[in-house]
Amino acid sequence: MLCAISGESPLVPVVSKKSGNVFERRLIEAYITENGTDPVTNEELTVDDLLELKSARVVRPRPPTLTSIPSLLSVFQNEWDALALETYTLKQQLAQTRQELSTALYQHDAAVRVIARLSRERDEARDALSKIAMNGGSPTNGDAMQVDGQGLSEALVAKVDATQEKLSKTRRKRPVPEEWADTETIEALKPQKMEAPLYPGSRFLALDRSRDLALLGGSGGIAEVVSISEKKVIQTLKTGSGTVTDGLWAGDRVVLATSTGAVKVFENDLEVSNFTGHAGEVTSIALHPSGEILASVGLDKSYIFYDLVSSTIATQTYTDSALMTAAFHPDGHLFAAGGANSQIKVFDVKSGANAANFEAIGPLQCLSFSENGTWLAAVSRGESSVAIWDLRKGTEIKTLPIGSQISYVCWDYTGQFLIAAGPGGLSIQEYSKSTKKWTEPLRSGIATVAAEWGLRAESVVSLGPDGTITEFIQNE
Repeated sequence: MLCAISGESPLVPVVSKKSGNVFERRLIEAYITENGTDPVTNEELTVDDLLELKSARVVRPRPPTLTSIPSLLSVFQNEWDALALETYTLKQQLAQTRQELSTALYQHDAAVRVIARLSRERDEARDALSKIAMNGGSPTNGDAMQVDGQGLSEALVAKVDATQEKLSKTRRKRPVPEEWADTETIEALKPQKMEAPLYPGSRFLALDRSRDLALLGGSGGIAEVVSISEKKVIQTLKTGSGTVTDGLWAGDRVVLATSTGAVKVFENDLEVSNFTGHAGEVTSIALHPSGEILASVGLDKSYIFYDLVSSTIATQTYTDSALMTAAFHPDGHLFAAGGANSQIKVFDVKSGANAANFEAIGPLQCLSFSENGTWLAAVSRGESSVAIWDLRKGTEIKTLPIGSQISYVCWDYTGQFLIAAGPGGLSIQEYSKSTKKWTEPLRSGIATVAAEWGLRAESVVSLGPDGTITEFIQNE
């Protein structure tokens, strides 16, 4: 029984009452819907004229093409050909992908090798650049040789020993001078600003021995000497290009450091020495207690000692990090340098050996030795506290929370008062030996870049970021 339309065995057979032909239900219903006639006799036919036949469900027979062995072989051959073609195509794509991957890996390996070589050459160039330092000095000593990483000369060693012996004997037994400021004096200090900013953008402040002449400088390679009592500029010093990064008084002479790597000494408005030992910015300078040895540190990871008597470079030592700040021990036998790697390095002045290392909480910004000879105050960049280190124990014994960002610290001569200053203001911390406690006798909200003690600690001179000098004195 086959369908009159498809010629195949119907799944749901129906028979026409009019013609007696057998159809597949879905096919004949579709044909009636479209034409309305019997597909064989063309007589009118409706769905109601169809009668469903009941029959057992049978397996659909194979198509005529698969009923013989030759037809099966033909189908199998076609399938095999298609599979072989697909396999060949996949192999081609695999080979192409492997080639592209190989090329990409080769290029990646070559790029890694080039990057490694360039990084090595960059590091070698940086190291070589940091060690390329031409010896400066006065015109009469221009051919002096620079010694890298060696100790001081016998004459300078003798000077260091003599200074240490002289200063260390009476340090611990030295009483506080009777005329020195006390807590009441510090508490009574009131700020008095100069009328107008003198040098906006100045990065340092240094007072001479009289505590009346203030040295400050900044961009443009210019430094100025200001009379605090007269409240005016009395001297202008020009270093050339670059920025004046630090300065100090060496007796009556002025020493200036610059961002170009030069350290210059001026006397009576004249430049008497020009040292160019650093291959980069000089970040800080410090004067030895003898007054005859100068130290500088810089971004080239080195520190240099200078003989100010002969105007020559005594020695230059390289470290493993850029150095940001420096200070000599009050006895002159130790030299401390604060690094950008958050490490305080303490060196023996005579031999240059690394005596100790202290780990701070961030890149160092300022160091100051106490006159007691055992404490070192340190400030890290962006911090609001001061760390006090004990040189004998090699540990941090106190953290002074100031409450605002600190960038500068400075002990007084007696070691009992400590200035802590920064953008948030100025604070004076006091340590009592009898009670072994810290107090704060003075706090000011005036933004401060640097500050120095006046005579007998009866006054404080500070420098603001806008170049304004403020003097903290007692009201008469």
